[in-house]
Amino acid sequence: MSNSPRDDSEKSKDGGENAAGRTAIATLAGTTLEWYDFFLYGTAAALIFDKQFFPSLSPAAGTLASFATLAVGFVARPLGGLVFGHFGDRIGRKATLVVSLVMMGVGSTLIGAIPNYDAIGFWAPVLLVLLRIIQGIGLGGEGAGATLMSMEHAPAGKRNLYAGFPQMGTPAGLILANMIFLATSKLMGDHAFTSWGWRIPFLLSFVLVAVGLVIRLRVTESPSFDKARTQDNVVKFPLAESLKVGFPRLGLTLLAVVANSAVAYVFMVFTLSYGTKHLGYDKQFLILSVTGAAVLWFASIPLWTRFADRYGRRTMFIGGSAAILAWCFAFFPLLNTGNSALAIVALGGMGLIIPVTHCVQGAIIADTFPVHVRYSGSSLILQLGAVLGGGLAPTISTALLNSGGSSTGVTWYLAGMCTLSLIGAVALFRLVPETSPEPATPAAPVKARIA
Repeated sequence: MSNSPRDDSEKSKDGGENAAGRTAIATLAGTTLEWYDFFLYGTAAALIFDKQFFPSLSPAAGTLASFATLAVGFVARPLGGLVFGHFGDRIGRKATLVVSLVMMGVGSTLIGAIPNYDAIGFWAPVLLVLLRIIQGIGLGGEGAGATLMSMEHAPAGKRNLYAGFPQMGTPAGLILANMIFLATSKLMGDHAFTSWGWRIPFLLSFVLVAVGLVIRLRVTESPSFDKARTQDNVVKFPLAESLKVGFPRLGLTLLAVVANSAVAYVFMVFTLSYGTKHLGYDKQFLILSVTGAAVLWFASIPLWTRFADRYGRRTMFIGGSAAILAWCFAFFPLLNTGNSALAIVALGGMGLIIPVTHCVQGAIIADTFPVHVRYSGSSLILQLGAVLGGGLAPTISTALLNSGGSSTGVTWYLAGMCTLSLIGAVALFRLVPETSPEPATPAAPVKARIA
């Protein structure tokens, strides 16, 4: 008996949604593993690397130097975004995401094998910086590409929800990194862990990335990219073409997203160093508290993205930007009390507020650009925002703490960043009240066969 057109339509819809679901899970798995590697480095930079790679410096200078190597990875991210964005718009999203995952895994695994300063002297921090650059390039190709893969597979009316799956990889990677870091430290004891045990979580990257590759290789190419390729709408220089969106929208989008990254990295990285070395909190307590806050972050993203799909993201994003600004003034006063319960409140508040804007910023950035140049344009904005926000935040915060002797300067720094982002968000949504879903029409279509 033959199927009716209605049956065929429903099967096609179910098959499409199943493929979209598999892609969403694959992008979540991939971004989780890449962020695991990136956050593992941040935790080690806050607690271990000053002693391993900068022992000749004072504790304050050693911490500053350690965070500077963290920033190097962010500086490399725009390069990765440009390279992977170019090829992602030229040859496809899937291939570039596979390569980015391999780069991150190789970089992290080799960090676990670097001899320390006592063994090879000056070359130890040099090798650390070089591998950090490899990590940064790899992650630079991941963020925008994973969001596009999931979002461009999304069923109608679920664009923000599916674009949110790769965003969930950020807190998931933090949870995984912190738990493995903490478990290894607990099993080995502080002395053994500080001297050589810290390498084990980095060496585990090889196994985790192998699992991630198996998952990622099974997904199909983005339907939006396939359509652009079929229509010969693949340009030779997608980054240059993406800039035709215009500076006002590009600048406002960048401004709107920069604070989330800055606040998140102060919360996830700087807090570990500041809390243990200046406030006397137990290291394991802080790592567990940050991890618990990341669980709230992870769990709330699907709720906020569903809200955005149903009611629009304008009010949600602006309200979230204002909430982060307000919480910046409460965060350090609560932490500075030295009271464990209030510290949990401070960190938990961050875990609840940060995802309000973080969960949709990838989709907002992606919707700024037409399909055929979307990877390049999105990577440019996303990675510039990461450098100006998260990449510099721990280093700037440490310098402000060292110069002022208190967290007041850090609070005002974060408040200033949040104010700029709030202004940018309001102006952006005045310029573009709500970005329209697919299909997007290029502002200045240029057709060129892949040559």
